[in-house]
Order: sequence, then C-alpha cells, then structure tokens
Amino acid sequence: MNSEKPLTGKIPRERIGVLELPGLPVELLAAFRALEDLSGVVSDALDELGIAGAIPSSVLRPTDPAARLCGPALTALNRPLDIAVAQAAKANVSRLGEIEAHNLAQAGDVLVIQGVEGISSMGAISASIGRRQGEGGAVVDGAVRDIGHSRRIGYPVWSKGASPITGKWRIETVAINVPVSICGVAVKPGDLVVADEVGVCFVPRERVADVLAVVQRILQYEEKRMAQIAAGTPVPDLARAPRK
Repeated sequence: MNSEKPLTGKIPRERIGVLELPGLPVELLAAFRALEDLSGVVSDALDELGIAGAIPSSVLRPTDPAARLCGPALTALNRPLDIAVAQAAKANVSRLGEIEAHNLAQAGDVLVIQGVEGISSMGAISASIGRRQGEGGAVVDGAVRDIGHSRRIGYPVWSKGASPITGKWRIETVAINVPVSICGVAVKPGDLVVADEVGVCFVPRERVADVLAVVQRILQYEEKRMAQIAAGTPVPDLARAPRK
C-alpha cells in the first residue's frame, strides 16, 4: 500500500491503525494457495502448534462453496448504533466506513469485518468496490446482503448469515486496520486468512512459516498413507501405522 494515498475521510486518521499492511512473503502465500486441502490441513497445523484460529463453515458460511481465499487480513471494526432508525433512514447518512479499507487495499487482501449479528455490514456496492480493488473476498462476523451480486461478480464472502436489514444507519465503523475478534478468534491486520467451503482459518502473521512447515509435514504423511491405501495395504496394517 502507498501511505501517501489520499484517505476518504469516512474514518478519522487516528482510528486507522496502519495505512500499510505488513507484508507476507510471496513464496509463503504461493505455498498456501497451492494447497488442495486448504482449511482442513491448516486447522490441523494450528492445533499442533496450539493456535486457536479455525472456524467451521457452519458458523461462517461461504456465499460460493467453490471459492477459496488466501491473503492478508485488512480489518474493519463495526459497532451497533443506538439511534432512531426511521429518523436516520430519512437523513440517509451511512455510518458504515469499510470503504476506507477498500481504499487502502492491495490486490489479494482479504477484508475482515467484526460486524453485528443480524444486520448487514456490507452489500452490493461494497462488494463491487472490493472486487475492483483486487481483494480476494471478505470474512464478516455478522450479516451481509446482496449475496447473489457478490457471487456473480466473483467476490466471495464468508459470514454468519444473510440479512436484508441494512447497517447504514444501524452500524458505525469505528476503526480500520486494528485488531478485531472474529467468532472469538483474535485477528490482527496482516494475519493470514485462508478459507474454503469447509471453513475459515486465521494464522498469526508471525507464525505463518511455522504453520506452513507443519502443513507440509502433515501432507507428506497423508500422501504416504494414501499410497498405502491405493496399494491395497490391509486395514489392520493401516490401523497400526504410526500417526506421524
């Protein structure tokens, strides 16, 4: 990201944690993106390293089951507003500010929103901007809407649910690129996000290389087991095989 890029003004500068995400090595990102089993094997590696970071797709559901996501987290923190909805709707002033995150995005970034249950934190306009900016997609702890549109334009979203109820005058974006909590998992700007139809995993940026090393060892073991199965190894022998 370019720290000199003009801001939109939707979020005061003091509420933007960083203008530029800490980079993830290109070779590490490429290795994760090449994984056939993405969230499953990453979740196993997180378990082995004692890192809580996996969320099942029954909790964060993908708008497109065929979609895959792998990139650094670009975060937005939303809070509910205590406001008269009819009056706010008549004034037509949106307090949502994830557009500032879109403004700062680089290709491949993943928008990660700590949202509000049952209220949409993003819709067609936001998804379209994110897609144009080259983002990989979004993860929302809360609701979204216009999911048919996001699916058509190839901007996958993982969320707790869909809702027609707009957040424009019910939610305020209070900060961009600060630590957030997604379904109880702490996520910092620049952490690695991986997601597929099975679920979402967040990998702390400082542990990405460690997680990949464990992933590769797990895959070597599973490849050996698959070869034994294909070769006709008797089930009792498979059951007695070492687990690692």
